[in-house]
Amino acid sequence: MRVLVTGATGFVGGNLARELWDRGYEVRALVRPDSNTSTTEGTGIQRVKGDLLDRGSLVQAMAGCEAVFHCAAAYTFWSRDPQRVRRTNVEGTVNVLECATDAGVGRIVYTSTVSTVGMPKDGTLGDESTPLLRDALHGHYKQSKFDAEMEAMRLASVGVPVVVVNPTAPVGPWDVKPTPTGKIILDFMRRRIPAYLATGMNLVDVADVSAGHILALERGETGKRYILGNRNVTLKEMFTMLSRITGLPAPKWRLPYWLVVAAGYAEQAVSAGLLRREPLIPVEGVLASRKPAWVSSQRAIGELGLPQSPVEGALERAVEWFAANGYLKNVKDGAGS
Repeated sequence: MRVLVTGATGFVGGNLARELWDRGYEVRALVRPDSNTSTTEGTGIQRVKGDLLDRGSLVQAMAGCEAVFHCAAAYTFWSRDPQRVRRTNVEGTVNVLECATDAGVGRIVYTSTVSTVGMPKDGTLGDESTPLLRDALHGHYKQSKFDAEMEAMRLASVGVPVVVVNPTAPVGPWDVKPTPTGKIILDFMRRRIPAYLATGMNLVDVADVSAGHILALERGETGKRYILGNRNVTLKEMFTMLSRITGLPAPKWRLPYWLVVAAGYAEQAVSAGLLRREPLIPVEGVLASRKPAWVSSQRAIGELGLPQSPVEGALERAVEWFAANGYLKNVKDGAGS
């Protein structure tokens, strides 16, 4: 089967494209001319130049494809151009889905995010049916992904053959940029995390996320969403696991939420306003972490057969990959040094 993967130069898309190629699929990867293509090197993945905002390039890339995996997104909690984030995530998604339909593609898997899943007020786990108000989302990234998923569902309701998957917080190799979750791991390895917040997330092996995408292609129901996750952990528990893996000490001090928010706003004013660089403490990310993003993946497990590999192994592979690929060059007496 010939498939197109958008976002194959990123974390989820890169791991997915490699897994598809390993399974014998004929894989095309949509890449911008300036993209880092390391995730596709050493494979038979065909790179085709294009852009989510260039419908002509999408039509050419999809020619002859039987399926499309739309993983590409502007995944950032800070941007000098928030409108570019929105155009990429919303307009780009509509472009992919409509062009795929026009090209006669029989199946589309759209990669959304766990951020579009509501969190129940009673402390139970969120799932695909938990309602979420857009106004409750902090920042341009999460709001744009919410709007993009709504567009995907709208198109599914008029016959576009799209299945939605909602990965939680994937960890593992090939996190080239890295993602916000990967940056937590990397900052821990660099000894840049002196304290922690009382929050939490759902961790999942990126290999299981790749498998979940393929299972959604094979077994998913059009117009339905599937949370691709595994284990709900506190941030402190994540640091404890990383400590066992790396031998580095886990942070012992818990910072109050209000202090981190205040520090984030102050640091953002200096970094973005005066130094013109990305803030070290993204306010959007801090605001989003006020409540743990704990969810259930039972629908994906039961209906798709989503695997549940131990997250400790995924964290260990992430640590090994960062260490082996030059992310710790200036770190002394630390993991991978």
